[in-house]
Amino acid sequence: MFVVTGSTGKVGGAVTGTLLDAGLPVRAVVRDADKGAAWKARGCAVAVVPDATDAQALAIAFAGAAGVFLMNPPNYDPAPDLTDSRRAAAAAARAVAEAGPGRVVLLSTVGAQATAFNLLNWAGFFETALADTGLPVALLRAAWFMENAAWDLPAAREGRIASYLQPLDRAIEMVSTHDVGRTAADLLREDWTGTRIVELSGPRKYSPNDEAAGFAAALGRPVEALAVEREGWEARFRAEGMRHPEARIAMLDGFNEGWIDFAHEGAEHRTGTVAFEAVLRHIVERG
Repeated sequence: MFVVTGSTGKVGGAVTGTLLDAGLPVRAVVRDADKGAAWKARGCAVAVVPDATDAQALAIAFAGAAGVFLMNPPNYDPAPDLTDSRRAAAAAARAVAEAGPGRVVLLSTVGAQATAFNLLNWAGFFETALADTGLPVALLRAAWFMENAAWDLPAAREGRIASYLQPLDRAIEMVSTHDVGRTAADLLREDWTGTRIVELSGPRKYSPNDEAAGFAAALGRPVEALAVEREGWEARFRAEGMRHPEARIAMLDGFNEGWIDFAHEGAEHRTGTVAFEAVLRHIVERG
């Protein structure tokens, strides 16, 4: 039995689907029973864990697993002390230690090793806590998700997308959630001891200008990328409803300045096959 958290999301859904397609038993962990109905209809067992900091409920969900795919519930506007992530990491580690699955694959992130304050610090909390369990753990550090571009579709239809990634011709590592899910499912079926770091990127690096060109091709009309001035980020984020934009701003600075990147040393590297252009076409087709 393989246990998958985040099954109702893009990555967790890809992991679950890949394992099911391979004829393997899966237990999907969801926050409420209704969200697990579709997976139950496909033959999954379903475990309901409403609170990601409930170590006892997680341990029950993980019991008897050959492998567990673990995700941190996303929080894009955390308090500066990142308390929610610290609590979730501690609970996940306690649950894993109690349940003793055969192996754990954590969806981590590019830049997890960065110690400077930023939105991705949660990954360091999870990586350290899980490594300390002594179980076989794979830290899957995925690049920037290509599917983040879905937020830009309405603007792309108007001919211009606003970019916080700068300069506009600077390419960074990106990867499709499909490749992330497939790679995680592959790792769950592998055997190893100790802790391993797996860095995952797409076929090549992409820039904001590449995104604009991809949208233009998919929409059949010109699209350009425009850089949002750094000085206006905080006011813009607060106007959008964020209470604590500091962590997000620091993360974007990290990508733009290059200190959020793959570590390379001491890590394996894998490359996905899905191109950004294909993801952008899919985003446009789905509307």
